[in-house]
Amino acid sequence: MNDDVRTETDTTPRTTFRHARHRPHRSVLLVLVLALTAAAGLFGAAATATASARDRPKPTVVLVHGAFADASGWNDVVARLQRDGYPVLAPANPLRGVASDSAYLAGILQTITGPVVLVGHSYGGVVITNAATGNPNVEALVYIAAFAPAEGDTVGGLQDKFTGSKLHLDALDVRPIIGIDGEPSYDAYVKAAVFRDIFAADLPRKTTAVMAATQRPADVHTLGQPSGVPAWRTIPSGYLVAKADNLIPPAAQRFMAQRAGARTVEIDSSHVAMMSNPGPTADLIQRMARSVR
Repeated sequence: MNDDVRTETDTTPRTTFRHARHRPHRSVLLVLVLALTAAAGLFGAAATATASARDRPKPTVVLVHGAFADASGWNDVVARLQRDGYPVLAPANPLRGVASDSAYLAGILQTITGPVVLVGHSYGGVVITNAATGNPNVEALVYIAAFAPAEGDTVGGLQDKFTGSKLHLDALDVRPIIGIDGEPSYDAYVKAAVFRDIFAADLPRKTTAVMAATQRPADVHTLGQPSGVPAWRTIPSGYLVAKADNLIPPAAQRFMAQRAGARTVEIDSSHVAMMSNPGPTADLIQRMARSVR
């Protein structure tokens, strides 16, 4: 068989392209090469972006407690977050004053390398709102049945903005102290007789009896001290509304969440949602962490 016959019947590229009528125009080949190169580049960029998001370290979750409590209230939430690979820090909130407590937390945040998800419960919401302002590492705020004040708001004003709170002066024991400014002041404790009803009605009585005995008081001046520029104006936020809260009325919680533009979930819970419902609490924190990665 001669070469001319073989080239007409052989379908391999080597023989087919021997004839000019079968040879693609050079410009067509160039377009195909450029198109394949561009496609490869797009796929490579997408794969790189996906790998980068996957490999990026998880943010540190910083949990801030409020008044009449301590960091141990976060224990079950901490366990869930750590199980899922999140670094966690739950510092002690001094409960001495809005400005000083916020400055204390801001100092702690400065020691953390990398992204942070900042979570506050109750008065802890005031502290995170102020401490995160201007900190580029804080990527999300999460409020758990917490105060989310605007500039100039006070804890007392927000608590009384809507009806439903059972925390009034007659529910408090006050004890004289010397404040951080060296002036006489008072520490406030929730009375043991009403502690469970106001603070943690969905926890066992044995548990709330211990909580009442070991509660950390707040300086009464924190009730009337104005909040500063709120971090939620520039940082994405989430809010967990406790629908059975007897300390911060649910209506007040919804108002603050809506004003902050927060991603909001509602659950049937007392004020200490992180203790009675650690699962939904941890879920919201992780959703906010994933949403900013």
